[in-house]
Parts: sequence; structure tokens; C-alpha cells
Amino acid sequence: MKDLLEKHKFILAEAAVIERLRRNDKIDLDGNLVHTPLILSEEGRVALRSLYQEYLGIAAATDRPILLCTPTWRANQERVAASKQRQDINVEAAKFMKELVADETKKVTAKIGGLIGCKNDCYLPEQGLSLDEASDFHKWQINELASAEVDFLIAVTLPSVEEAAGIALAMEATGLPYIISFVIGSDGKVLDGTEIQAAIEYVDSKTTDNPLGYFINCSYPSFLNPKILTEELSGRLIGIQANASSLSHVELEGSKELKSESVSEWGRLMVKLNRDFGLKILGGCCGTDGKHLEYLTENVI
Repeated sequence: MKDLLEKHKFILAEAAVIERLRRNDKIDLDGNLVHTPLILSEEGRVALRSLYQEYLGIAAATDRPILLCTPTWRANQERVAASKQRQDINVEAAKFMKELVADETKKVTAKIGGLIGCKNDCYLPEQGLSLDEASDFHKWQINELASAEVDFLIAVTLPSVEEAAGIALAMEATGLPYIISFVIGSDGKVLDGTEIQAAIEYVDSKTTDNPLGYFINCSYPSFLNPKILTEELSGRLIGIQANASSLSHVELEGSKELKSESVSEWGRLMVKLNRDFGLKILGGCCGTDGKHLEYLTENVI
């Protein structure tokens, strides 16, 4: 992963997965584990494969490397235990992704990330865990994914810096490269009110083998205020998977319809973050699809 970052000025990341699956009337998402159980049914595997192969194809068409993530965002120990699904579902999800990517290795460089999310609501930082609670709570899922030999670990939609630091400690213990991704508001701060630079410095201070880098996700690209992108952040803030809509998280949560700005407006902001501030890894979150990734591959030099 470090070599990949050093070698490339632009790396593609996947666009939305869960939000697109929600609009697929041929499948149902699980109340506890969301899209993870789809790997266990033929209909579910077909739906997942279709999305991931679309993203792989976009990367391959312009010879760009791409990062994909296991469909395990909500598959923590508590939810898996409460479900009627097999207890090794994280490992099975990683196997599914590795098999999918293996079929495409002659066409594209792809890395698989073992994905986790925060314990509670990703838009409510007050529900975040303390550092010690987070390290203990997330350790099981992190170790499950690490045992499946993913290429890296990634924690996304994190609204609380304390929980992020605890996750980082548990990920560090595996010896795998890992990425921490915060949700930010339109003020450019992590949702718990912490400035991005302070958040990164705090997590780095709590770990010895620091994260490979940091992402922003589930936020519109304009939320990342250029004024806060200092030299100190260079090389630490490495990617963004951005929402398609500039609405606030509260507005998006209350919307029954898919909201988005134009692909070109979204893409222009993303390209600028790569060109002017060196964010190497660009992808999409809620409301995005293949068109957004195609814009990036066609416009990032």
C-alpha cells in the first residue's frame, strides 16, 4: 500500500455501494448487518458483483489502480451476534472480494480494504465510544478481517475523534496498514467539533505505527475547506470519498429521494483537491455511481 501511494498521484476508490443497493428492488438489506449477508445468496452476490465490476471496469479502462472495500460496514461483533447469520461473515465477505478481484488482476491493480464503521450513528458524535471502549469493541471485527488477509484496514464514517483513536489502536495491533476516515460538516470540522488537523494529530499521537493516512467520507467535497489544508496535513490527509449532494447530513437523513449536485460540479471540486492539495485517493459516497468515477478518470491528469 505504501508503494502504491508513492508510485501514483491518483488512485481511484469505489463509489457508493449501500445506497445503490437500497434502490435495487431485487434484493433486501438486513436490519442488523445491512448489505453483508448479500454475499451468502446468489441474488445478493450478483448485485454486489455488478457494482464492484462496474467500478473495476472504470479503473481498468484508464489503467488506474483502485481501492475496494469489503461489504462489512455494520458487521461488528454485537450485530453479528444478534443476527441469524454465520459468525465468520466478515471472513467470508473478504473471501468474496478477493475472489472477485482475482478475476480482474490482469486488467487492473486493485487492493481490498477490510471495512468497519463506528458502533452507533455516524452522524451523532455524542454516541461515539471512548478510546478504550472503541479499541475493545471493534477489536473482534478488525481481527476477523485481518485474519482474512485483506490488503489494508479502513474505518469510515467516523464522527468522533476518540472512537477513531481507539479503532486505530486496534488496527495498529494487527500489523496491517490502515486508514481512518472522518465525517465532516459544512464547517470543515469532524462532527464532534474537532478541526481536521487536530483530529489527525490526536490519533497519530495515540499510535506508534500511525495510520497509512486519513480520509474524509460521506461529506460533500466543498466541506473540505481549502483554508484548513495546511502543509502539516500534506501526506496525512490522502483521500476523500465524497457525497454527491451538498446538503447537510440532517437534510440528507430526512430525504426520501436521492439528492445530488451535477456530476461535473462534484467532479470539478474533487479534481481541485487532487491538483491543488495532493489528495491522491478519490472516490464516492452517498449518491454517487460510475458516472462520478468516470469523470475523475477522464479529468485527473
